[in-house]
Amino acid sequence: MTSHTPREPSMNIDDQLKQQLDDFRRDFHLLKSEISKVIVGQNEILDDMLISLIAGGHVLLEGVPGLGKTLTVRTLADALHLEFHRIQFTPDLMPADLIGTQVIVESADGRKGFEFQRGPLFANVLLADEINRATPKTQSALLEAMQEHSVTVAGTTHRLAEPFFVMATQNPLEMEGTYPLPEAQLDRFFCKLLVKYPSVHDLESILDRTTESLQTQAQAVMTGERILEMSALSRLIPIAADVRRYGIAMVVATHPDHELAAESTKKYVRYGASPRGLQSLILGAKIRAILDNRYHVAREDLREMATPVLRHRLILNFEGQAEGISADDVISKIIADVAEDSLAVA
Repeated sequence: MTSHTPREPSMNIDDQLKQQLDDFRRDFHLLKSEISKVIVGQNEILDDMLISLIAGGHVLLEGVPGLGKTLTVRTLADALHLEFHRIQFTPDLMPADLIGTQVIVESADGRKGFEFQRGPLFANVLLADEINRATPKTQSALLEAMQEHSVTVAGTTHRLAEPFFVMATQNPLEMEGTYPLPEAQLDRFFCKLLVKYPSVHDLESILDRTTESLQTQAQAVMTGERILEMSALSRLIPIAADVRRYGIAMVVATHPDHELAAESTKKYVRYGASPRGLQSLILGAKIRAILDNRYHVAREDLREMATPVLRHRLILNFEGQAEGISADDVISKIIADVAEDSLAVA
């Protein structure tokens, strides 16, 4: 009598992973749809913002006042079952105003002692509004927490709740009285997103939603635990060696002294992107692959993530600044010039 052999375990694993990735796409679009009830247009901004959130990174939003940067972050917090805090950065803001401080408290039996009172930094979603208006000392207190997900006060380390997501805003026009973020601190951000002026059609939609009697507000549709699950799942997406090396080639092409440097890089760039930029590029591409209904990373995923991930990691030289060249211009040339088989495995 012939016994029936069970199905291969790999088939079950593949089917389970496929279902998990289907759920990933469904939840991603559910969250984006909920935010879009309030935020008009800005489709690419929302995609890259949610990709950064799921990847465990942080976002720097740049745009002139009135384009809805703060509203976008508030709406994201409304759509998540997470604690949200907003900090308005000003020149007189001190690190203790962010992370908290030790205060003397008296117990029921009359004894006095120090107790740590947490600052607004202790949240899941933190809006750092006009981050470049605070002094470097205060900026560094925030950016240390972004990297380590913890703060140390009086020799005691306090862990931040997970997920911990910072969205910082800055105005590119009014630079008087500001403290621009140093390059090493900019590198802490997963993406830098440029908020553009809305189209005429979007302006009409904005008026419909903000000047009529009915006000729309996003409802909480996702938990922090689900965000962490999606983050772990995205890291399981495979990337072929040749595709990964193509990503490496794109990053080293931002360095003017590298043999793969594009001509625009040699002419206009002083320093290129760091290894952290490469890590962000790969993680973002993995999430892009899932959203595109694929189970592996393609070169197109890397090209789509290159500009938001690398634009704040390039330092232009004097010639680039004098000629009005932007980092986006350089990255576009790199995407066009770097061959798909660059650094390919033999």
